[in-house]
Amino acid sequence: MKVSPRRPRLRSLLLPAMAAGLAATAPGQEAIKFDADIIGGLEARSIGPAAMSGRIAALDAVEGDRLTIWAGTAGGGVWKSMDGGLQFKPVFDKHTQAIGAIKIDPKDPKVVWVGTGESWVRNSASHGDGIYKTTDGGDNWQRLGL
Repeated sequence: MKVSPRRPRLRSLLLPAMAAGLAATAPGQEAIKFDADIIGGLEARSIGPAAMSGRIAALDAVEGDRLTIWAGTAGGGVWKSMDGGLQFKPVFDKHTQAIGAIKIDPKDPKVVWVGTGESWVRNSASHGDGIYKTTDGGDNWQRLGL
């Protein structure tokens, strides 16, 4: 496996830290063999709205389905989890990233409304541009206006 040429510093940043972590073993245990092939194919990626303006501004869940959660962030768009919040995927990247409200249709969980903009505006967040609606669980969005 090779490190992506788009992320040339990844290996130099991760290898020492991972080597130290893998080499730390309990007394009497054999040290784990570590080489670059163990993490050679990893690429840096966003794991959620944890950077500037990563505040959760809106949250909704599907009634009767404890695994489906929708989160709107102050500056990171809309995220959807299908596993009770263990993993989230972004579903609103092509639109305004400041989210103020999310509402799932109680009769059809594939229909979700998102209100863009937030009421606690900071210099790291953008304004909203109206209400959006999806009818397919977040794959496609329609802007409905202000």
